[in-house]
Amino acid sequence: MKQEKITRFYKPEEADQKWYVVDATDQVLGRLAANIAKVIRGKNKALYTPNMDAGDFVVVINADKVVMTGKREIQKTYFHHSTYPGGVKIRSYAEMMEKKPEFIIETAVKGMLPKTKLGRKLIKKLKVYTGVEHPHLAQQPEPLSF
Repeated sequence: MKQEKITRFYKPEEADQKWYVVDATDQVLGRLAANIAKVIRGKNKALYTPNMDAGDFVVVINADKVVMTGKREIQKTYFHHSTYPGGVKIRSYAEMMEKKPEFIIETAVKGMLPKTKLGRKLIKKLKVYTGVEHPHLAQQPEPLSF
């Protein structure tokens, strides 16, 4: 008798969700965002299931010290439209680093997650802070380096 190959689908309760802290000091933005997206999605685990939230929480500190390669610091822009006529706002990377450095990392990671209900749920597992201090010490986050 031949044994059938069965794919095991895990339930959300079976997923062991941990907390990790990542220091963004002198890390390249795209590579950092790709690695964070893998952890949030759960692709670094053996029980990865595409349609389930099996990922971990990630706390990013020192978001204002992230770097870009090449000419991207000059060329990168962030586009927003208010849906009103003439409501276009285009901000440069340098301008965003001054005003909201957390937004830069959040946007980069969000772009690497699925554009579905699951993706909107997963992006809430990312917490980004500019300094070294963060309010998630009670969760005992483990340091994670890439």
